Amino acid sequence: MMFPPLSAQTMAARLAPPKGPVRLLIDTDAANEIDDQYAIAWALLSPEHMTVEAITAVPYSFVHHREELLTAERALESGDAHQMHLVGGFQGWIGRLHAQGRRAADLNFVLPDEGMERSFDEILRVKSHLGLGDENVFRGATHYMTAPDVPVASDAVDAIIDLAKTGDQPLYIAAMGAVTNIASALLRAPEIRENITVIWTSAYPSAAPHCNRPSLNLVQDVHASRILFNSGVPLVYQPGYHVGAQLKISYPEMAAFVRGKGAIGDYLWSLYANNPLHDMFAITDGARRTWVIWDIITIAWLINPDWVPSHLTPSPILDDDLFWEHTQGRHQILEAHDVQRDEIFIDFYDKLATL
Repeated sequence: MMFPPLSAQTMAARLAPPKGPVRLLIDTDAANEIDDQYAIAWALLSPEHMTVEAITAVPYSFVHHREELLTAERALESGDAHQMHLVGGFQGWIGRLHAQGRRAADLNFVLPDEGMERSFDEILRVKSHLGLGDENVFRGATHYMTAPDVPVASDAVDAIIDLAKTGDQPLYIAAMGAVTNIASALLRAPEIRENITVIWTSAYPSAAPHCNRPSLNLVQDVHASRILFNSGVPLVYQPGYHVGAQLKISYPEMAAFVRGKGAIGDYLWSLYANNPLHDMFAITDGARRTWVIWDIITIAWLINPDWVPSHLTPSPILDDDLFWEHTQGRHQILEAHDVQRDEIFIDFYDKLATL
């Protein structure tokens, strides 16, 4: 689908630093790991900066890793580990599994529909720990896009379109996962681009020479990811590697500043202390390891854009091999190149301390 370009004035307005409180929709794969829960809680604890009008559930699945992981395991066991195009970053994962007496085939990966349903339930759980009800939470896509011009229908898509077309202020969308819901909304109602700004964290900087396949948010639904960069929607792009990756938190910090800070603080602590991805990735010694709370970068930019230094740059093209390409005449996006890690977490801790 061809999207007509937005005017320069509209694009400049939508990518300008936000002036709160802004209208916000959170689009999240909340059960995928533990970072979305922090971001949702921080947003709901920051009414002076944003009004969370809806939270939509996103499908997620690690099933795309299954065949790659099995292939890498066979390569290692056959003595072909030097073939790094087969083994890649899976070598350490397999080694940890084998050290625990487990094999790649032992892992159970949920499918996208189950991931979405789990995320829906997790959103409600986070809200309940904040003493909030289940209103304005919507189920999203049960599968990824099957073609570049075929949207996936869901309540989330309806909510995105409805909120984008109402209200007297633009709608910001904090995208914390695959962008199936958002891309589907853009395909169904491209006119909403006039009234929204999407803030998405994933992948590598657009100037990086690396393949973006390691990015879960990007690789799960490549059709949707391409739409985000090709549609001309106002986009605040926040690379996970290695911008958002700086947002690491440690066990001692969690114990000192999160645990005991209301029901939500105790819940976030329990997620950290019993991280489900530690089991999947066979990670041990969690008390001495940090964990990246990736998705709070989307909320940080809304609270204080200076905490996420960014620059305007032409939107890249995601090629068939998931590398970035660049060509003349592309619209601009706002891309983050750094984060003020300490300022972000201090504000988050201060909000929890009020509970």
